[in-house]
Parts: sequence; structure tokens; C-alpha cells
Amino acid sequence: MDTEKRVKILAPVFLAVIVISILFMTEANRINAQNWAALPPYNTLWPLWSPVLSPVNSSTGLPTPLVTSLTPKTVLPRQPGLTWDPFRRTPWILYNTPSGMVCYDPIAGVNLWPPRILVNQITGDRIVLNLPANYAALPPTLVSWIVNNVSAANWSYLVAYPSYSTATSTLPLPTLSSLLTPTALL
Repeated sequence: MDTEKRVKILAPVFLAVIVISILFMTEANRINAQNWAALPPYNTLWPLWSPVLSPVNSSTGLPTPLVTSLTPKTVLPRQPGLTWDPFRRTPWILYNTPSGMVCYDPIAGVNLWPPRILVNQITGDRIVLNLPANYAALPPTLVSWIVNNVSAANWSYLVAYPSYSTATSTLPLPTLSSLLTPTALL
């Protein structure tokens, strides 16, 4: 077979390999760029960038949220959790209590989940967030915000629920040492 025939046969194969490689790298970068996962029923965002809150699933190789939804009855296997409404500047820090899940907001303090802005105050219906198209690739929470707020949130939580550590409950009981430190969340 002469060189010209080989080129005619191999050129399309070579081109196909290049195109497939480019598509694979583009798709891999898109998957790696996912920082957040939307969780029902409110569509608040859960951090995929936190190995503690979204450990890597051994079968898929992708970060997977510890919880599948965020309702008042959700039990967090690790505390605190973190969720975000991308239309707000700061996320909520989440905790378990005998009354249900609570959230910490630097302005509103510790309150039952969901926060008032996720509930229609007239009908009582939940408000499902309409997320921006690029929500999965929004940047992670700033390290400085986590360092400055998680410790304060942990203390506020322990002050708001001092008897919880001695309560009889099937929920994981928190102690000061069991709460994640700001750096563990990262």
C-alpha cells in the first residue's frame, strides 16, 4: 500500500481520535468544575467542594452529598452541614436538634429549618429556588467566611441547644469535639 492510500485511511481515524480526546477532556473538566449540587425540596446548594460533606463515591469517583434532601426532618450524619441560596451572600450552617434541623445565619442566628425566606409567609408553601444555569460551577464559599463564621455558629448552636447533648434521641448527639472545625469543612 502506498503512502497516499495510508494517509487517506489513517487521516480520518487520527482526526476521530483527536475529536474524541478533546470531547473527553472537555467533559472531564465540566465534571470537575461542579462545586455545588442542588438538593430538594428548596433547591438550596450543597457543597461538592467539601470532602467532609461530599465524600468521593468510590464507584463513580465523584463527590456525593452526605444527604439527599434538606427538610426539617433531615438528619445530618456530620455537623455542621452547609447549604446556600446563590442569591444570598452567605450560606446557612446546618445542625441537628430534637426539634428537627436548624440553620445558623450570621444575622438571624439559630432557627428551625427552613428559613423564613424559603417559605411563602401567606400560604405556608415552600419556595423552590430557580437556580441560575451555571449554579454547579459557582465558586466555593470563601475560606475566610468559613473560618470567621463556623466557630461562631457552633457556639451559637451549643448555646441555643445546651440540653441536646444530654437528650435521649436517635439522632447523632453533638459534643463540642464532634462539631466540624472550620478547616475540617474545607
